[in-house]
Amino acid sequence: MKSKLSILLLGIAGWFASQPANACTGITLKSKDGTTIVARTIEWGGSNLNSQYVIVPRGYTAQSYTPEGINGMKFTARYGYVGLAVEQKEFIAEGVNEAGLSAGLFYFPSYGKYEDYNASEKENTISDLQLVSWILGNCATLDEVKEAVKSVHVVNIDPRSSTVHWRFTDAEGKQLVLEITGQTPHFFENTLGVLTNSPGFEWQLTNLNNYVNLFPGTAPAQDLGTTPLKSFGAGSGFLGIPGDVTPPSRFVRAAFYQSTAPQQDSAEKTVLQGFQILNNFDIPVGIEFPLGKVPADIPSATQWTSATDMTNRTIYYRTMYNSAIRSIDLRTIDFAKVKYQAIPLDNVSQQPIEQIKVSPSPKSGRK
Repeated sequence: MKSKLSILLLGIAGWFASQPANACTGITLKSKDGTTIVARTIEWGGSNLNSQYVIVPRGYTAQSYTPEGINGMKFTARYGYVGLAVEQKEFIAEGVNEAGLSAGLFYFPSYGKYEDYNASEKENTISDLQLVSWILGNCATLDEVKEAVKSVHVVNIDPRSSTVHWRFTDAEGKQLVLEITGQTPHFFENTLGVLTNSPGFEWQLTNLNNYVNLFPGTAPAQDLGTTPLKSFGAGSGFLGIPGDVTPPSRFVRAAFYQSTAPQQDSAEKTVLQGFQILNNFDIPVGIEFPLGKVPADIPSATQWTSATDMTNRTIYYRTMYNSAIRSIDLRTIDFAKVKYQAIPLDNVSQQPIEQIKVSPSPKSGRK
C-alpha cells in the first residue's frame, strides 16, 4: 500500500499532467562585458505553486522519489547551489550552482517518453522533477552533464503525468537542451538560447523559417498599383509575428525579441532587460480556461520570472505577488557551512503598493 506521502506526490505530479497554462518561456542574453544571462518564466494557472527558494550546501544528501515512494537514487551534493522550487522543496525548476552551471526544467507534454520504471533499478533511478537538483549538486560542465545523464534512469513520479525537457548553461554561455524521447536522452546545442515547450526543440528551430519575412523597424512605404501604402506606426517590420500563448508562438516571439534587443553594457542592465523582455510573456489568469471555469484565485498564471547571471553567480526573481526584483548572490554564501533551507518566495501574497505622500508645494518663486 502506498504511503500517504507517495499518494501526495502523485497529486503534486498532477501539476505536470496535460492541463492548460503549464507554460515556460526561456531566453538568453549576453552583455557587452561577456556576461551570459539566462532568464525564464514559469506558468501554472490551476493553483498557487507555493514556490520556494532553496539553499543547498555541499554534502547535502537527498533521495529521489519513484512511483513507489521515496526509494530511488540517493545523491550527495559536491557543489552548493540555489534553486527555485515548485510545490515541494525537492522539485527545483530553475537554479545555479557555485561552479557556474545553471539548470532548469520546462514543461514538455506529449513529445517526451522516459524509460518505464523498473524497481530493480531504483538505486540508479531519479524522478524528472529532481534531475535539476541532482545535476546542480554534481556537475560543473556541460560534458559532465552529458556523462551524468547516461548513468541514470529518468522516470515520472506518476506515469500518467507529462514529461519535461531541460536547459543547461555553463559559465561561458554555452547551452544544451535535453529531451528524452523514445526512452533515449538527446542533447541539442542551443546557440539561439530560446526554449519553450512542445513540440521538440529541433521542430521549433525549423518553424522559425515561417517568419523569414520579419525584421526590426518599420516597413517601407510602397504602392499597390496606384494606391500608396504605408505603416500605421512603428514596428511594422514585425507585422505578422504570432501573438498567442502557445509554445510555438512564444518561441517565435522570444527569438525575435531577444535577437533584436540592444546589447547592454553591464550584467545588471542585461538582467533588467531580460525581465523587461519577459514582461511580454506574462499570461493572465483566465485566458487558458473557458469563461467562468477559472479554478484559482491567483493574480497571474505566470507565477514567477527569474534571471541568472552566470558570471557573477547571482539568481534574480520576481513573482506574481510582488514585481520587485530580488536576488541571491551565491558568492556571499559559504556552502561548506550554510544549512539547508527552503524559504517561500513571498512572505505576503499581495502586491505591495506604495502610497505617495504629497507635501505642500514649495514656494514657486512667483512675485
